[in-house]
Amino acid sequence: MRLLLISDTHLPKRAKTLPTQLLDEVARADIVVHAGDWVDAATLDLLQARARRLIGVYGNNDGLELRARLPEVAYAELEGLRLGVVHETGAAQGRERRCADRFPELDVLVFGHSHIPWDSTADDRLRLLNPGSPTDRRRQPYCTYMTAEVSAGRLTEVELHRLLRRG
Repeated sequence: MRLLLISDTHLPKRAKTLPTQLLDEVARADIVVHAGDWVDAATLDLLQARARRLIGVYGNNDGLELRARLPEVAYAELEGLRLGVVHETGAAQGRERRCADRFPELDVLVFGHSHIPWDSTADDRLRLLNPGSPTDRRRQPYCTYMTAEVSAGRLTEVELHRLLRRG
């Protein structure tokens, strides 16, 4: 099962459209995971129409319409893998401990907010992943997203992808 992990699309404020490379990945993914800060409902509509399955949450920049359509925290079991999605996890310092305490039942937690890619493990059990942002690199050298595979209850082949600069 192929996962596409994205967050912080911020359309149309940070970009007018999603990058073509990312939309190509949507077509290849079995599940698209979006960790919030969509900003516009059109992006949600687009991904719902194109994705085989979409798991998403709202972020701090998402208004009432998105909050009415999306949860603050989402949970899914994927071939035995217990996945959670949330937008904010707080400061980088102490993140592993906070998330392990808050989500003791999960194997993987996908989050966003910082636009900074993150891949770590808490307590040798909870994998924490932030795919960055495909549209707003902030202080990062590239805009990014992640892909991963789920097989027999395990997350494998986690890869951070850099997007080519626009313009």
